[in-house]
Amino acid sequence: MFHSIKNIIKKRQLKDEDYRYLFEPCLKDEYVCFDCETTGLNPKIDDIISIGAVLVKENKIITSEKFERFVKQKNNIPQSSMAIHHIRDCDMDNAQDIDTVIKDFLKFISNKPLIGYNLRFDMRMVDKHIKEKIGISLPNKQIEVANMYDDFMRKLNPSSHINLSFNSILENLDIPMLPKHNATNDAIMTSMIFLSLKKRWI
Repeated sequence: MFHSIKNIIKKRQLKDEDYRYLFEPCLKDEYVCFDCETTGLNPKIDDIISIGAVLVKENKIITSEKFERFVKQKNNIPQSSMAIHHIRDCDMDNAQDIDTVIKDFLKFISNKPLIGYNLRFDMRMVDKHIKEKIGISLPNKQIEVANMYDDFMRKLNPSSHINLSFNSILENLDIPMLPKHNATNDAIMTSMIFLSLKKRWI
């Protein structure tokens, strides 16, 4: 209900009618899982280096329909973030400006629900550019897999301590670990977490 009320307000604030499709009803059982690699962990001062996303449709990860973009940087990539994601300045030859990346990202996600791990952070990173472009933050439904996992584990054992780290969730759900801190790989692993939990709820 609260999400619906917020979206009524957002629809009025939309400054580009070309993006009204974001508010259309979405197809059943279609989602987009996405992840960002960034220059740091403060959305106010840090920015996106890359965005990776995959389509999840009818309980399958459609890797043939993926989104993978690098974003041109105004400054050199900080050593501190390079040590985590291993993306170097020399890897950015095919990087695009942020406006182009955001425009393509909006087209890819359309009105589908968005899935992520630590999704709030990634949403803040993309929303600051999306709001600048179309006047609003994304109205899409958001699904946090850490919350799904927490709910699932508490139903099994309400009194247990639950480790919500990405590695722990992957291990407990017996999900293979791809090379991490690559936005597309992280999106694929997060999609596998989502589908594993979705299956267990049925």
